[in-house]
Amino acid sequence: MTRAVHQIATGVLLPWPDLDRRHGPWPAGVAVHIWDGVTPHSEPDADVLADIGLWVMPYAVPDAPRLLPRLPRLRAVQSLSAGVEKLLPRLPAHVDLHNGRGLHDASTAEHALSLILAAQRDLPQWIADQGAGRWQPHFTRSLADARVTIVGYGSIGAALERRLLACEAQVTRVARRPRPDQDVHAVPDLPGLLPHTDILVLVLPENPHTIGLIGPKELAALPDGALVVNVGRGRTLDTHALLAEATRERLRAALDVTEPEPLPAHHPLRHAPGVLLTPHVAGGSASFRPRAERLIVEQVRRYATGQPLLHPVPRD
Repeated sequence: MTRAVHQIATGVLLPWPDLDRRHGPWPAGVAVHIWDGVTPHSEPDADVLADIGLWVMPYAVPDAPRLLPRLPRLRAVQSLSAGVEKLLPRLPAHVDLHNGRGLHDASTAEHALSLILAAQRDLPQWIADQGAGRWQPHFTRSLADARVTIVGYGSIGAALERRLLACEAQVTRVARRPRPDQDVHAVPDLPGLLPHTDILVLVLPENPHTIGLIGPKELAALPDGALVVNVGRGRTLDTHALLAEATRERLRAALDVTEPEPLPAHHPLRHAPGVLLTPHVAGGSASFRPRAERLIVEQVRRYATGQPLLHPVPRD
């Protein structure tokens, strides 16, 4: 975005108030307005909306895009999510989209590591034993020396890798395209990698290339007792195929995302042996808000001075 301030709408719509108190005054030439997406009767009036050029969308508010038709001068949208596959088709062609790359790296990596450690060290069993008054120690699996394959090796995958290496795991990187200089394999290499994988971690976005990427054939290639972890998008993993493997107690799973989502209360995956579920919370920790605030402030300042905004999402 290189338009001068006088050529663009000066209104900026943010989800949180008082950022200027914590991060310094807003630049001259922008009018900052607040809408959190959830407070009843809080939507700005039509005159304000008519002058919004940059909108930082509220985080985790699924129906926030309802405001789009009321923003005639909108030129840029900042999402605080890394994945924007559902938002992208709803934007007019002239509106630039920017995602929250980096905001959730630490939080998601922490959560993935927590799921892995909980599954490897049988924490669900120990918690159940605590409540039942049982004391039945046994040996468990370990993360140390485990062969971990990360599919979707981007910034979150790299953050997870650093934590896994600290736990003495062996990490294999897989992305859509090979990066030989970084020792990153391509997705077509998976058939040769999966038989040597103890823990398969999916950190994939949802797009036509990734939906159903891990299906019956891929799961069958994993060795007995392997752990499947998903902190990306639920549709990248075949739920029925995973359920079949878990029901036979051949594979285990630790999932923060599912298909369908939310997972129905009586879905059999909830009761399958060796399956640990969390309700799509990997990115939502205390580390998110400070990082998101810094990104918002930087984007507003760039918008006010006509500089390119960070983290543009291609429109192809």
